[in-house]
Amino acid sequence: MDRTELAALLRHARDRARPGDVGLPAGSRRQVPGLRREEVAQLAGVSVDYVVRLEQGRGPHPSSSVLAALARALRLNDEDRTLLFQFAGAAPPQEGRIDMVVRPSMLRLLDRMVDLPALVLSAKADVLAWNPMAVALFGDFTAWPPAQRNVIWQRFLGTERGRIAMTPAEADNAAALSVASLRSARARYPDDPGLLRLVSELRSRSPRFEQLWTARRAGQWRSESKTIDHPELGQLRLDCDTLLVPDTDQAMVVYSAAPGSPEASALDLLRVTGTQRFTIAESSG
Repeated sequence: MDRTELAALLRHARDRARPGDVGLPAGSRRQVPGLRREEVAQLAGVSVDYVVRLEQGRGPHPSSSVLAALARALRLNDEDRTLLFQFAGAAPPQEGRIDMVVRPSMLRLLDRMVDLPALVLSAKADVLAWNPMAVALFGDFTAWPPAQRNVIWQRFLGTERGRIAMTPAEADNAAALSVASLRSARARYPDDPGLLRLVSELRSRSPRFEQLWTARRAGQWRSESKTIDHPELGQLRLDCDTLLVPDTDQAMVVYSAAPGSPEASALDLLRVTGTQRFTIAESSG
């Protein structure tokens, strides 16, 4: 483990990253050019003290899962991710494992979508990246611990009510497709440890997941319309399109509305207000 080089790489990567790149508000009183250590820790699911010790060259030997989480939080490209693992004395991710790093070109595309909510999912439905509009529509994804930052985990084991409103039939279909997509992913990545852990936890803790898993249905996500129950704007019926990236086996999910529709106006308002809460001024008298 080369602690000096590892520390330098982490510091420079944090300085290069921008809050908007990871779906965080930029703010007007930032004292650092890139991300704060607190933000990196929150995105990666580690303590701030852990990040500080790594950046000072006195940290412990990071596990492969922590290194992967740091690479995602700092938006490292393939070359920098490989260096990160090598400086930490760990083997880079192997062939046949699910790709958990979003390529720079995908991140640029995500950044250009300033008026549409969009997020990037891994082959096992981890939320890897998102833009500010996605945060404004769905809430802060960093509130989910990294191990739970997965839409299928949240569907079966999450305790908070999500913002996607479904009829009972829609909920049953979404649950079946979620399980089918994981079964398809396991066929492509039979030895991926993260996928095996996810499936094992879901099977042991969710009777509904276990029932659907034993049905042995395979499938993939499809483009469709979804109803979002926004706490300030009410219910929005949005088109949800899934754009597949075959060579990384990732998907960009984009939400949009027809021009001139009430939903399109709501998205325009959301782009202006961002994550600020709306207030309704009551007239006096």
